[in-house]
Amino acid sequence: MTVSDIQKLLNAKVLSCNEKLNMEVTNAFASDMMSDCLAFAKDANVLITGLCNPQVMRTAELLDIECIIFIKGKEPTDSMITLAQNNGICVLMSEYCMFETAGILFKTGEIGGATVGC
Repeated sequence: MTVSDIQKLLNAKVLSCNEKLNMEVTNAFASDMMSDCLAFAKDANVLITGLCNPQVMRTAELLDIECIIFIKGKEPTDSMITLAQNNGICVLMSEYCMFETAGILFKTGEIGGATVGC
């Protein structure tokens, strides 16, 4: 599945790295706790989160996350978008909640591990 496919499924707004919309992604992890991401999202290349602060970008950078989906219409700051752009991280913004977002992606059968951190 490509980032573009995800963007269409979630009716999401693309905030950075439009050039990476054709990038293939395979695994997602959903959490607002970056400590859980660091501990459990080792194979994920998509991060679904409602946490909207610079630590999300730093966590994604450490884990080689290629796409971040901010949920519930939360919009990152310009400096966060610049940080994502500089690190080649595609950022999407969706109106769906975390449960719906993970469910939509998991239901396609093309995204493995659409795990919601507890």
